[in-house]
Amino acid sequence: MDATVVGRVRSLHRFPVKSMAGEDLTAADVTATGLRGDRGYALVDRETGRVISAKNPRRWPGLLDYRARFAAPLDGRAELPAVLITGPDGTSVSSAAGPALDDLLSTRFGRPVTLTSGPVGGARFEYHWPDQPNLRYQGRLYRDEVTEHEMPAGTFFDSGILHLLTSASLAELGARVPGSRFESGRYRPNIVVETGGRGFVENDWVGRVVRIGDAVRAMIVKRCIRCVMVNLGQPGLGPDPAVLAAAFEHNDGHVGVKGDVVATGVVRVGDPVVLEGRPDGAPPTP
Repeated sequence: MDATVVGRVRSLHRFPVKSMAGEDLTAADVTATGLRGDRGYALVDRETGRVISAKNPRRWPGLLDYRARFAAPLDGRAELPAVLITGPDGTSVSSAAGPALDDLLSTRFGRPVTLTSGPVGGARFEYHWPDQPNLRYQGRLYRDEVTEHEMPAGTFFDSGILHLLTSASLAELGARVPGSRFESGRYRPNIVVETGGRGFVENDWVGRVVRIGDAVRAMIVKRCIRCVMVNLGQPGLGPDPAVLAAAFEHNDGHVGVKGDVVATGVVRVGDPVVLEGRPDGAPPTP
């Protein structure tokens, strides 16, 4: 199957702390575990041992109002540098402060929490399905329910390693629901691909390899199911329950795709994005 240029990298995003706002990048090192440093840290509830996620906003309200960035460049070392966390009041505290940062965040969230960079196998997180109609997934209807899920071993990802989203999908949603703002920040992708036009074009990438720039290649393994996080308010965006409803009404609850890295390297804003066949030469998955 011939390779086809499907767009260019419009923006790159890394989230040093799970469920906090992150960093916009001009270039990023892509490793076998995704963008270097992405979801490198997470908060853990000391009472339950669960990883804290904005996917359960009733328990962890306002988590998206915190922004995290690395305090030093990532130079390829195995150990991540300290992360600087800035709260909604503008106060910044480094993870190098250790217990002082944990105490500050524990007071803010009303539960004892610890910031960690050491994911282990069996880590779990909670997922709240809001009380909205038509939230049907895998043959089941969810209404105001909390479910629990295990993370891939050794990561703080919910699932998948690399998250891609196209401008076409955002344009499609905006055209169908003109009263809402469908901006990439709501979906927290690593890579936004400028494709032009409209339509959920990345749906057709599942089962194919995407080459980004000169070296990076990712096998697209699935569409990305959306959750309550896309409804939540965050800096620059107010709360909007229509955002999640639109995903379920118009694309079976999915917006964007997730992939596994099959070739590492550096990606840059402006790099071409090329759709290839399967790495084994087989035809794409229907």
